[in-house]
Amino acid sequence: MMGPIGEIRLQVEWFFPACTRYAGLVLMSGALLGSVAGCHRAPAPDVMATVNGKDILRADLDRKYQTWKMSQGESPQEPSAEQVDLARLAILRQMIDEEILQQRAAKLNVTASDEDVNAKLTEMKAPYTQEEFDKQLKQRNETLDNLKAELRQGLTENKLLNKEIDSKINITDAEITGYYEAHKADFNFIEPRYNIARIVVTNAPSQQTTNLQNNKASGEADAKNKIQALHQKLENGEDFGVVAMNFSEDKDSASNGGDMGFVTESQLHGAASAEVYDAISKLKPGQFSEVLPINGGPTPSRKPIGYAIYKLISKEAAGQRTLNDVRVQQAIRQSLRDGHAQLLKNAYFEVLRDDAKVHNYLADQILREGAK
Repeated sequence: MMGPIGEIRLQVEWFFPACTRYAGLVLMSGALLGSVAGCHRAPAPDVMATVNGKDILRADLDRKYQTWKMSQGESPQEPSAEQVDLARLAILRQMIDEEILQQRAAKLNVTASDEDVNAKLTEMKAPYTQEEFDKQLKQRNETLDNLKAELRQGLTENKLLNKEIDSKINITDAEITGYYEAHKADFNFIEPRYNIARIVVTNAPSQQTTNLQNNKASGEADAKNKIQALHQKLENGEDFGVVAMNFSEDKDSASNGGDMGFVTESQLHGAASAEVYDAISKLKPGQFSEVLPINGGPTPSRKPIGYAIYKLISKEAAGQRTLNDVRVQQAIRQSLRDGHAQLLKNAYFEVLRDDAKVHNYLADQILREGAK
């Protein structure tokens, strides 16, 4: 469940509908709000919440908020006080949920060990020199101890959910057959499909990057040099996915190793330039293209806005896929498993929240101040 260094597994957007649902609170009197918020006082100014008596501290909330803020990129204006409070409430809610899971894992004795954490850390450091890795930590305002804590938390959650949920899901052959019969048309491809990956470098210095190296070309000349260097890495045998994750500037695919998923032949022909389409259509699975320009407009005369290297992962011919096709069975099994797991995990989280004794002192503070 862990992502790149410093990534906060957070979707702030869920909070805004909740604000709308509870907007009626503002109609309550200041005295009533004061009494609600005043029922529980924070034991110390630096405690933002408690979960079964365990404190969540202001310093940890501040650190996660700053990491999240950095991940949003530069903004022309600073967020308002209300926007900051909304974000901090959402982050704190995430921290509360994470603490509930950690306590449950400790109770079941499935907390990640030091060996688990060190093995994951070694895996993360593998593509870098020690100097590069230290630089990345510094850029993300992260310490090694904080990183290890994040790794332990993510590994522990994985072990807990595997024990409580994933290991108990069994997809039967009858379920697979039933799904196929109900969705047979979904496996009838009217035209060939291409599974493509790409590595992108742009010449726009202001564009935010999401690759692991936080690496960005600074202009046209630098973009050309960078893409040629990356192509040479591939020629030297380096893994396409690893190079993409470390250096690609495509925010939509870099974290997936450049994988763009499947596109139909007509989609590829319509979205790509003739030069790109021609290059990809000539590739065999596993091969990658030469460096190709990304044009800034529909006509070839427009100046390129960047460069890309494309890899053909696989190509599927048109036609009906039968249930005997192993790929069809695997796709259906995974889809059913994912659906079952998501439902069970959502229910599991709700049960754990119901059983936990939680108090959110930041929410108290916001209510008190809003009632004045």
